[in-house]
Amino acid sequence: MSKMMENQVAIITGAGRGIGREVAEIFAEHGARVVVSDRDEAPAEETAAAIRDKGGEAITYCGDVTSAEFAKGIMDTTVEAFGRLDVLVNNAGYTWDSLIHKMTDEQFQAMLDIHLIAPFRLIREAAPHMREAAKKEIEQGITNYRKIVNVSSVAGIMGNVGQANYSSAKAGVVGLTKTIAREWGQFNINCNAVAFGLIDTRLTRPKENGESVNGVAVGIPEKVRTMFEQAIPQKRAGEAKEAAAGIFYLASPLSNYTNGQVIHINGGSYT
Repeated sequence: MSKMMENQVAIITGAGRGIGREVAEIFAEHGARVVVSDRDEAPAEETAAAIRDKGGEAITYCGDVTSAEFAKGIMDTTVEAFGRLDVLVNNAGYTWDSLIHKMTDEQFQAMLDIHLIAPFRLIREAAPHMREAAKKEIEQGITNYRKIVNVSSVAGIMGNVGQANYSSAKAGVVGLTKTIAREWGQFNINCNAVAFGLIDTRLTRPKENGESVNGVAVGIPEKVRTMFEQAIPQKRAGEAKEAAAGIFYLASPLSNYTNGQVIHINGGSYT
């Protein structure tokens, strides 16, 4: 199998579990050197170890992606370890649902912080290692594509009951994506987004399982999840690996002329 990301360096946030882990592993399979970022050290190290066990290169950077110091910290660590940055995947996130008339300011702000402000800060901090590095290459006649992939959601496109905060943040991601594509396209930096539908992760598994993120209960009531699945033309939730494949496409050379787009990965829903 040809390796489409040979020697590229990629940062993936939220890569300890679920979609992020699948992204890290497929990138590594295709030759990328990977920075596995997660809030929790144990799953991050598990992902990195799995990559190294297969002969790949991976390091971890753990911390709260919403903290003001996070973006500079991960960029500095990445460049110190690998000397460059080619791909940034803004994947970290969670949900904190409530109907609008019951939603607190804290709930609304929390979703903006992790889904919109954190990606903005990371992209801004990546500028010296992506935009400025590309300018120097172009001056030398070198064409080298770099990729930014942001994770949106069908909720950001269509809205969703109980998710005014999440939907607003994910809609903002679309605007951010399209703006970066316009600003940085001239530097051979492609910025695209994926909008996931129902993907099988701990955020969408039955709420009765008792999963939580940052102390917030996550998941969907089992009856509601079943109803969602039946409304999907393919009659099932997507697998994390299937979601990761869309991110891989946008990070790989296959997408060198795809820019400012939102790829819907939802089994045919909301077409």
